[in-house]
Amino acid sequence: MIKYKLVCKSCKFTFDSWFASSNEYEKLKKKQFLSCHICNSKKVGKTLMAPKLLKKTNKYEKEKNNYGFNKIKKKIKEYQKFIKKNFKYVGDDFAYEARSIHYNDKKKDKGIYGSASNKELKELREEGIEAEVIPWIRDKNN
Repeated sequence: MIKYKLVCKSCKFTFDSWFASSNEYEKLKKKQFLSCHICNSKKVGKTLMAPKLLKKTNKYEKEKNNYGFNKIKKKIKEYQKFIKKNFKYVGDDFAYEARSIHYNDKKKDKGIYGSASNKELKELREEGIEAEVIPWIRDKNN
């Protein structure tokens, strides 16, 4: 598909039109199937157009954009390392274990981390149980 800016030579009206190819435009023009939307004149032709070029990002811009992403990713990895070292992993049983710790005074040994649905987190908060969501980056090795 190709888009051309067309102009009516009679009334000077300009408009855009799509064609299957440049050859298709030429065929329609030759058979006089092109007409102005305003005055219905067959004297329609292409105007000067600038090609639309996609801006290539240079190496510096890519590095600059990746720098912010990599900085955040590094910080998340640091948090994950701290959490893995200082908290017990309970997997999908997070909501159950959080309630167990909250309602059993004898079970306050170590903090936990794991997975919970948004519904489970909402229910925990409604019960007064503190729970937070943090972004988690999975190791590529696993």
